[in-house]
Amino acid sequence: MHIIDSHFHWWPRSVSEWFCKRKTFPYAHPNDKGGYTYLRQDGVDYILNSWTEWFDLDKQLEHMDGLGHQVDVVCSIGPFSVFFSDLPGEAGREAATLWNEEMAGAQKKYPGRLWASAAVPLIDTRIAIEVLNDAVGRLNLMGVNMPGSIGADPRIDAERLEPFYARVEELGIPLFLHPTDAVFADALTGYDGSLHLSLGRVIEVSVAAMRLVLSGMMERHPKLKVVMSHTGGALPYQSGRMDKNTPKAKLPKPASTYLKRMYTDTVSPHAAGMKFAIEYYGIDNVMYGTDYPCWEPTQALKLIDELKLSPEHKRKLFYDNARRILGLRDPAPAKQSAREPMPAK
Repeated sequence: MHIIDSHFHWWPRSVSEWFCKRKTFPYAHPNDKGGYTYLRQDGVDYILNSWTEWFDLDKQLEHMDGLGHQVDVVCSIGPFSVFFSDLPGEAGREAATLWNEEMAGAQKKYPGRLWASAAVPLIDTRIAIEVLNDAVGRLNLMGVNMPGSIGADPRIDAERLEPFYARVEELGIPLFLHPTDAVFADALTGYDGSLHLSLGRVIEVSVAAMRLVLSGMMERHPKLKVVMSHTGGALPYQSGRMDKNTPKAKLPKPASTYLKRMYTDTVSPHAAGMKFAIEYYGIDNVMYGTDYPCWEPTQALKLIDELKLSPEHKRKLFYDNARRILGLRDPAPAKQSAREPMPAK
């Protein structure tokens, strides 16, 4: 079967090394797992760590080849995306551009097998739009990553960001909304990060998506293409509560109307959660994803088998939806040289 993994993480080492050179927050340092430890601020309980498997793209794709299917991948940043918005404006531009150029290089190395999305620094709206334009126009990246907060500021619906969302809508590219570790971590301390990883990120992505709804951003930008991670966080399961309590936001439609316009993936280690996400968003709005290397694809495939989907729905989930929703295109064929062939000797 031909599969597109819509939620796949490869992080270029050059970007982590860039953060290692910094002497103030945010910065990084190598760890004993073959990866890096990333620090946003002092004294936090949960710290973002990476390990060897995040950085060797060739080996990652070899792992995909061992699954018994043809697997293409869509690279997104994941929780690291917030670090670009923790930086001062021009430093954020430099780091994001480095990330984006590495992603563009990977697309060129694996044309038609790998697609990648852009980093943007959101502390300055003008810089964010300029970096976005460069990523799509010069580097041909297929989407943009949106963290659940701008540094520690949860207001991704800030009025100053309206032109940024308008530009994303105008470009027609997907906006990947992924939780980070900047919000709620302090309220979910202890247990070696298990409470924060289990609930903190789910809460953060849910709050972020609802901010886009309640602010009217989704109403004012009807073609904005938002891709929520992790089966839509908590929102599909609390949709009635969202509708019940959102009239105060003075939206012309129930909150669920806007939520169901979003898209999501199957990243949930729970077949019932996958099933409900498909029922809530509709089979046409859900894409296969694994969160690799955070989650093993063999387990993801096993859980999807438990759903007993029809062949038509499997094809949509595994391949067709990602192509359509994310606007994935095959690379253009190489141009033939206009030179006359050399005469035979």
